[in-house]
Amino acid sequence: MSIQEFVEPLGSRILIRKDEARNTTKGGIVLPDQAEIPTITGRVVEISAQIANDEDFPVRKYDKVLFHPKNAIPVDLESDNVLFVVEIDDVVAVFRRSARSEASVDSLDDADERDDF
Repeated sequence: MSIQEFVEPLGSRILIRKDEARNTTKGGIVLPDQAEIPTITGRVVEISAQIANDEDFPVRKYDKVLFHPKNAIPVDLESDNVLFVVEIDDVVAVFRRSARSEASVDSLDDADERDDF
């Protein structure tokens, strides 16, 4: 029987696996190595019991989030990934997907036609 270590965040904190740093923007602009981006994205690996039971924070395990890294605490548990314990107040956005119906697309097309006049 082997024992595996894991990190359980306490209080109002979550554990995030930071996404790989990008050196090029989607528009093709190459960023210098020294460029410091004030917020970074990552995947929620674990959430504390307090966050799981609090409906005011709609962050769940496996969500992709945008967070401010200033107060993030790095965790050296995995050799190839960087994990951070992050206060929920430092999470600034959660990425969501919504299914757009054809009716909503049609209504947008109608609105565009009205804007032409």
